[in-house]
Amino acid sequence: MNGVPNISLQSQQSGWKDFIELTKPRITLFCILMTLGGLAMAPQSVGFITLTATLLGTALSVGAANTLNMYWERATDKLMTRTASRPLAAERLNPKWALGFGILQIVLSMLILTVAVNPLTAVLSLFAFASYVFIYTPLKRVTPHALLIGAVPGAMPPLLGWTAATAEVSAPGVVLFSILLIWQIPHFIAISFNHMHDYKNAGIKTWPGERGAKPATYQALLYSVALIPVSLLLLYFEVAGLVYGATAVAVGAWMLVANLKGLNPMKHPAWAKQLFFASLVYLPVLTVGLAIDVILQ
Repeated sequence: MNGVPNISLQSQQSGWKDFIELTKPRITLFCILMTLGGLAMAPQSVGFITLTATLLGTALSVGAANTLNMYWERATDKLMTRTASRPLAAERLNPKWALGFGILQIVLSMLILTVAVNPLTAVLSLFAFASYVFIYTPLKRVTPHALLIGAVPGAMPPLLGWTAATAEVSAPGVVLFSILLIWQIPHFIAISFNHMHDYKNAGIKTWPGERGAKPATYQALLYSVALIPVSLLLLYFEVAGLVYGATAVAVGAWMLVANLKGLNPMKHPAWAKQLFFASLVYLPVLTVGLAIDVILQ
């Protein structure tokens, strides 16, 4: 009518859902929870404004990284079953809108974190964003070692929570960062095993695909072993107690046992799925144990 396209309410709602999907809301929510964990562990408490600004700024930074990751990978996402339905891969959104949306998010994130939190937290968040979008994303098609680089920005949320409260990078914050960094390696190696053909079709280099199943399994095992003592360092620095310690040993051992099954894949063909499930449970349960200790202190 009068040359104006007839856009239904359903299509408008679908468009907004697609913008939300660009941010990978489940991953963003997970990062918010990890940031909150860093805030809760810090010796200094923060006010409502700082708390809100930290979580909002982190959410926008993570959302921006995920949005621009989808923007750069929209062509290869079409080649993988697990990503073909994403908004840009399925051509439900104009890529220019996604690019603008990602830029808007990171600009707002930097403003919020710099003004309402502290410059250190803003710098660390910007580093995580830039390394994920401009280093990790293109390197995935060059080397399987991109996983190690991608683990760095992925481990940043709890450190952001810590620095938001303390305005400094200190040992307990680094331990939180290290736990999340180490956890990601067996977690994503398990994903690589479970979606190996998808990744090969898209030209993404993974340790199982490039180095073989057994070396990749040993690599995951190495990090699963390291996860237990590193997680217990929070007891050494006296920011967590026995409830957390027992929880860390229990869920760490669960991941380790699932990983050990991969050494005999003929006997345990579903070991990678079991490791992936154990890794999904690991962080929420660890966070609950930590929260209980914080409450009891």
